[in-house]
Amino acid sequence: MATDKRKIQEINAGSMADIAFLLLIFFLVATTMNVDTGLVRVLPPMPDPNVKQEDIKVKERNLFPVLVAGNGTIMAKGEQIDIRRLKDKAKEFVLNPLDDENLPEKEVKELELPDGSMWAYPISQGVISLQTTRDTNYQVYIMVQNELTRAFNEIRDEVAMRKFGANFADLNEDQRNVVTKAVPLKISEAEPRTIKK
Repeated sequence: MATDKRKIQEINAGSMADIAFLLLIFFLVATTMNVDTGLVRVLPPMPDPNVKQEDIKVKERNLFPVLVAGNGTIMAKGEQIDIRRLKDKAKEFVLNPLDDENLPEKEVKELELPDGSMWAYPISQGVISLQTTRDTNYQVYIMVQNELTRAFNEIRDEVAMRKFGANFADLNEDQRNVVTKAVPLKISEAEPRTIKK
């Protein structure tokens, strides 16, 4: 009896690897990855554990509280403010151009210039206190931080232009150090807090 054995054709799997490789390449090219954003800050050195830390007391007029709520609301000095106005409010607070009694005090300090001469500059005693609630959106927090930092950067540019005739970024390191001492970045970040509804 003759058996009819038909050969089953094998599937050529050689091109499957090529297709899988092309799909992987397409996935890698077409997919976007979230990039973590961060803040560039030079942190102060760790305090000596043997030295007792005292609470720093700041006069109320020298404090500019900024609260960012979970729903994106920004409160500055007790009033609701749009983020587009935050930078200008912070600049006005730090500069206190009219020597308003409700805005921060200024202390005239002698700063040594790179050429060895001294420069008397009224340094603002103002501190911006940034607080958030526990449910504050990180993107809103970053935007507020950027606006506050931008306020200090613009003040530094103005001081650098008046004293050295160039923007802060264009100064040499010694000149930048002088301007940084004249306009210190004073943003205090308090722990997030929960607001009772």
